[in-house]
Order: sequence, then structure tokens, then C-alpha cells
Amino acid sequence: MSDLFVLLVEPSKSQAKFIHKELKEVGITRFNVALDGDSALTSMITNTPDLVISSMYLPDMTASDLVHQMRDDEDLRDVAFMLISSETGFDAIDPIRQAGVTAILPKPFESDQLKRGLFNTLDIINPKAVELDEYSAEDLRVLIVDDSKMARNHIKRVLKGLGIENITEADDGASAVPVLDAQFFDFVVTDYNMPKMDGKALLEHIRNKSNQRSIPVLMVTSEGNQGNLAAVEQAGVSGICDKPFELDTVREMVHKMMTDI
Repeated sequence: MSDLFVLLVEPSKSQAKFIHKELKEVGITRFNVALDGDSALTSMITNTPDLVISSMYLPDMTASDLVHQMRDDEDLRDVAFMLISSETGFDAIDPIRQAGVTAILPKPFESDQLKRGLFNTLDIINPKAVELDEYSAEDLRVLIVDDSKMARNHIKRVLKGLGIENITEADDGASAVPVLDAQFFDFVVTDYNMPKMDGKALLEHIRNKSNQRSIPVLMVTSEGNQGNLAAVEQAGVSGICDKPFELDTVREMVHKMMTDI
């Protein structure tokens, strides 16, 4: 934990002081503080952090604007991002989930919540390969289906961290169908909310119409409607993982999917 270099983006001096104190208590001593998005981006260019921890609403932009600018910058694309916010609205939070973040903490947060987010950040930065019985992770063929390029990039980075290198992408369910017809995969990772054909429709196609009907399907989604998720479970999903996800959870799900075949 002491090796992490953190940039805290927080316009409130009292909040910054509190978060600063919490970071020190878990062993983080290397950090900078920025009061707004522009100064945060300038600071990152000068001294790139391992992790950015940001409030939702900044004087010049939102955390969503900030993380999207980071993901569009080749030098900042892989910097881990954590949100601390009292915001719960789907329209505000979902773009940040889709951008690939290591944690979203409430405001105020508990110390254990911060620790969990930081340990997940460390795991994503320095991941351990998934351990499979008779399979080799580097030989696995995986299809990622998500209409967000940033989300696909984040999932791809996580899978590569687990030792999985052979990855194909599709930008929605409709695009995935011909790919599945043309190639065989060991498992599919798909989002739920997508245009043209959503995750549930893709899953139903795989289970009922494709030539890979028994292929494991992991759904990584920010969908919060329990009825929709229950329908996905009934359609035969192999596992459901929230956005943002914890790497240990993905590792365990991949292991279970491949060893249960």
C-alpha cells in the first residue's frame, strides 16, 4: 500500500483533510491534492499517479468528465480511478462505471470501504493470474461484448492481468452474433444494457440458436433492476458481476466457469 502514489481531487479543504487522514492510516504517504479537474490533469501529466480519488462535482467539471478525459489520453488511460460521492443517480454514476473504475465509495465512507477499494486497486495494478486446473489461461479465447469502448478496454486490461491474452471484441449483441457464428470461444463477457441487442437477448441467442449453446457467459453490468437480473439468471447466465467489479470476484468466477465445464 505504501508504494501507491495517489492524486486526490477534492475542492473541499475539510473533505480533503479527512480523506488525507484516512489514507495515511492505511499506509499511503505519497499523494498530491488538486482542487479542480484542470489542475488535476496538469498534475497527472507532470507526475502520473497510480490512482486518482475524486469527488463527483468539481468547480470546472464532473468526475465523469475527468475520467473520460483521462481515458482519452494515451498516457493516462490506465491510471486507476476511484469515486467518492453521495450521488446515487443512475445517469450520473453509470458513465463513471462504464469508464472502468476500481471502486465507488459513498460520502461519508467507512474506513473498511476505503481499504477494500484500495486493495482492489492494488490487485488490478498488479494482478495474479487466474489458476485453472487443466486449462492454461493464455490459451483461453474470450469474446467481450460491450457498447462502451472504455468498458471494453477496462475488462480487456483486467483479463490480460489474469493471464488471458486471446481476446476478441464486439460493440453490442447484434455485432457479437456473427462473431460467435464464425469463431469458437471458451467464454463470453457481456454487458447487459446495449443497443440493438442487449445482454439478455444475446444470452438467449447463445443458449437457443448458436452453435456454442453451452459456452459460459459472464455478465458484467451496472444494471440495478432485480427483475431484469433475475430474467438473465433464468436465461442461463454463468455469473453476474457488478460494475465496478472486484478483481478477486472476476478471478473466482472465471475459475468456476472453466472448471465446471
